[in-house]
Amino acid sequence: MSIRILITTAAIILFSCQAVAQKFSSHAVKTGETVYSIARQYNVNPADILKYNKEIAEGDILKPNTILVIPMGANVLSARDSIALQKKQLEEEQVTPIAFSMHKVKKRETIFSIAQRYNVSEEEIKRYNTELYANQLKKGMRLKIPEYPKVEVENDSINLDDFETYTVLPKETRWSIANKYGITIDSLLALNPELSVTTSYLAEGQELKLPKIAGSSVEDQNVQLYISYTVPPKKTLYSLSQEYKISSQDIVRLNPEIGERGGLKEGMVIRLPEMKVSDNEINTENYIFYEVKPKQTVYSLTRNLGVDYKEMLDLNPELSKGLKAGMVLKLPIEKRGSLEVKNSLILDKINLLDSINTIHRPKLIYLLPFRTDKINLDDIESATDAITRSNAINYSLGLYSGALIALDSISELGLSVDVKTFDTQLNPDKTRQILQGEDLEGVSAIIGPLQLNSLKEVAIKAANADVPVIAPLASTGDFELENVFFTIPSDQILRERMLDFIEETRTDENIIVITDAKNKEVSEQIKEEFPVAKSVELLEDEENISLDLEEFAALLSLETENWVFVETNNFKVVSSVSSILNSSNSDTTKVRMFTTNKNKAFENDVISGAHLSNLNFTYPSVDKETNNNAFVRRYRRRFGADPDRYAIRGFDLTFDLLLKLAYKQNLFEASNLVGITEYCGNKFDYRNELASGFYNEASYIMMYDEMRITRVKPEQ
Repeated sequence: MSIRILITTAAIILFSCQAVAQKFSSHAVKTGETVYSIARQYNVNPADILKYNKEIAEGDILKPNTILVIPMGANVLSARDSIALQKKQLEEEQVTPIAFSMHKVKKRETIFSIAQRYNVSEEEIKRYNTELYANQLKKGMRLKIPEYPKVEVENDSINLDDFETYTVLPKETRWSIANKYGITIDSLLALNPELSVTTSYLAEGQELKLPKIAGSSVEDQNVQLYISYTVPPKKTLYSLSQEYKISSQDIVRLNPEIGERGGLKEGMVIRLPEMKVSDNEINTENYIFYEVKPKQTVYSLTRNLGVDYKEMLDLNPELSKGLKAGMVLKLPIEKRGSLEVKNSLILDKINLLDSINTIHRPKLIYLLPFRTDKINLDDIESATDAITRSNAINYSLGLYSGALIALDSISELGLSVDVKTFDTQLNPDKTRQILQGEDLEGVSAIIGPLQLNSLKEVAIKAANADVPVIAPLASTGDFELENVFFTIPSDQILRERMLDFIEETRTDENIIVITDAKNKEVSEQIKEEFPVAKSVELLEDEENISLDLEEFAALLSLETENWVFVETNNFKVVSSVSSILNSSNSDTTKVRMFTTNKNKAFENDVISGAHLSNLNFTYPSVDKETNNNAFVRRYRRRFGADPDRYAIRGFDLTFDLLLKLAYKQNLFEASNLVGITEYCGNKFDYRNELASGFYNEASYIMMYDEMRITRVKPEQ
């Protein structure tokens, strides 16, 4: 990253951290808007709007195109006030008329009596007959009486006085239990408000309140569903009773003709109870689940899921009563095929760019160690020296410069974002001070801090307000908090990804593992995955590490390609071994180099890029090379240089975060519903682990080829 970018971004940060003056915005009133709806839109107190717009009073009907001054950041609403304001707005929205009738005032009528007659409030009559605010009601007046649509309340089908306690079985999810009881996820959450909002997992043995299943008690037996069954050859009452879990006596009781005809006969059409899948069979081992979305049809559903209606109806008999939004349907696990499944839930293919809801207004807080206390912008030489010597500053300015481009890009898509940026100064005490001065209610997400100990403190406080905390450069921590998003795939995830790739692409290649003493466990893991793999341990003494050339040469194959894993954290080993492998690579002996962990040892200047290219060196990676795309061009225009990997990451992370918040205001919910997302140089696919956070599992397989680093395809 160039010094110009660093200083420019540092100046932006310094200004944003120090600016405390009141900011204002303007708003042109649209038809039907009120002070309450506008206040909620900007997340400010209605009193502050009235304070800066003296020409209007509380309860006034706002005229379209009136320009109001909005005091941004003044008295930001608490969660409780926001809910109260939302209720008030909903009350106003409910009185939006669909038509008007005319009423001619009769003698001795009052506004109250007219309101009672038409089932509206006195305020509603005044609102649409504004002359009544200044004049008395008179005989002969013609009043506009608002008419409203009839509101149909959908029956939730759950009787809170008729529930049972259900104990969660192994491998069950919210989706499988909702399907078993024939209720929606929303109903499940309503009955069990203690369920976490940050995760969809359930613990084995956890107790839930659920409505009693029809037919589960003696009183409900009359609602049992039955099917018509044609008796095949050689079928007996005993075998039928075993198959349908009903006694022979009950079969005869349901079908008196069996007794009349002297027993069960081939070709008889009899009545049998509909078979129910037993409780322990509806789980993640046997089924995947799909939650029906609004406006979906049977046709679109069967087409998208790749099943026919009869097959879906057999598994979900309730479909015979019609498809309803919120229904949880099950499919055999064999059907997952090309479907994207997370936590046993089939995900819809969501285009986040097409799913932006501009009504949402995300609020972000950045907590990064810009070290503005150490940068003197009046002295360019001193500032340059301070920036270049500090990794924390480089990381922070890189991440934030990319984030600024993401904020510009999302703004062009019509989404407004409130951003607060703080300099933690790489000081835990400073971070605590910032936290003490911030009300986290209503905050959509916090990005940072970079230090894990400070990140933990922030996450603990943020958890009390159900605010997600994003760790921009961490893969894990020594703590378990369900509101933390670790955005860097762990070394183990990358290693597993590499081994999966080898498993998918390997045919008969000869696998050799070269490892030092510190990476013996990695060697064992590779050999466990590929039992035919051969291994060579490096010879280590106090002064150097070397490879036994004779032992290595004896392991090379002339018939098949040799795939050699090099597992080390020592750049001298990488340089030496890659040189040996390169010299072994010939027309008669083909050698390709791999690693499951491309650490800093592989990036040292002493390592020959030509050797790595000749060996098609292949490795798992958190990110990929970025071409001359729209982001890079935009970054150049703003900062005058190319973005580094941290700027690219800052853009991708912020853009992904904002698109998800524009789709769903709750990042936890969005992350459970949205699958893999990919942008310029990074992709994200979060695994939600119970009580321990969200972990990004998305990565790339990269390869050196003709002196270029390219993305390998196909990938898992």
